[in-house]
Amino acid sequence: MITQKITPYLWVEKDAKAVADYYLSIFKDGKLKDFREFDSDESGNDAGIETAVIEIAGMEFSILAAGPLFKFNEAISFVINTKDQAETDYYWEAFTKNGGEEGSCGWCKDKYGLSWQVVPTEYFELIHSDDPAVREKAMKNTLKQKKLILSELK
Repeated sequence: MITQKITPYLWVEKDAKAVADYYLSIFKDGKLKDFREFDSDESGNDAGIETAVIEIAGMEFSILAAGPLFKFNEAISFVINTKDQAETDYYWEAFTKNGGEEGSCGWCKDKYGLSWQVVPTEYFELIHSDDPAVREKAMKNTLKQKKLILSELK
C-alpha cells in the first residue's frame, strides 16, 4: 500500500536487502516494508533485479538493485536534522565508517556513495540569528569543519 505522495527511489548495483538492512541498522525506528526478487525472465534484466521498501524516520524509500548503470552523486542528497551534538555524532559515525567518507560543512557520504548532510537543528538558529556577529561566526566556522560541531560554531 502506498502511503506517501512522493517516494525517493535509490538505485544500487546489487543486493537490495543488504542495502535495506544497512539503512535499517542506522535508523533504529526503521522497518522493512517489502522485499522482492525478480529473475531475468520477469525483469527483462539479464541479472534479474531486487526491490525493497523501507521506512526510516517516518518516510518510505524504495531501493532498486538493477546493476551498475546509475551511480549516486551530490546532485541528490538528504539532510538529517539532529536534536543535539550526540545525535549528530551518531549519524556522522554511522555514515562515514566502513567505506563512507567525510566531506565538509556537515556533508558526508555513506558506503554506497549516497550524500547526507548531518545538521543539528540549533545550527539553523545560529545562521539565522538576528545578531550579525553570531551569524558570521557560525558561517565562518562551518566552512572550517567536516562534521558540524556546535560548540565551535557558537
